[in-house]
Amino acid sequence: MFIIPLVVFTWGFCALSWFWATGLFGGLLLFVTWFFRDPERDIPEDPNAIVSPGDGRIVEIVPEQDPLLEKEGYTRISVFLNVFNVHVNRVPIAGKILAYRYNKGKFLNAASHKASLDNEQSAILLNNGHVTLLVKQIAGLIARRIVCYAKEGDDYQRGQRYGLIRFGSRMDVFVPEGTEIKVAIGDIVSGGSSIIGYLK
Repeated sequence: MFIIPLVVFTWGFCALSWFWATGLFGGLLLFVTWFFRDPERDIPEDPNAIVSPGDGRIVEIVPEQDPLLEKEGYTRISVFLNVFNVHVNRVPIAGKILAYRYNKGKFLNAASHKASLDNEQSAILLNNGHVTLLVKQIAGLIARRIVCYAKEGDDYQRGQRYGLIRFGSRMDVFVPEGTEIKVAIGDIVSGGSSIIGYLK
């Protein structure tokens, strides 16, 4: 959607010898191509491992509840993705999608606490037969497009790709009480490969 028009404009301006425009659109083409990169990841095999749903920095670890979660006693782990991170999102555990919700909202800075509550977001409820996790894709200050391929009833493997957020965003994972959390605020994580915790 983004790459093809940029290729056309870059080629067209080059053919017209408009070098400043060629340089501008060529630079945009390189950035967008790099932004949508999707590297392979080594997925941990431990069945109790919870992997990060995205690349970025841990910005919050707080006790929190959500209407999609029937029981209390959850901790929210939030990952902030800046424009330089890989923006492909992955499921943190293997399981079935029990529910999917999309809520329109604001476009506050994704690193802010209010982003989890007020920003535009999609959420999936994931159950592995024993525990349920909630995962949210949250739009950021310049993100304007959340893509989620997961549907209710779909089965996913740990670390499998399920969506992306364009141009800066945030991922929230709600883990149940008793989870052994293995990250701290400020830690840098990689989607699908970094272990953020172990299930009880």
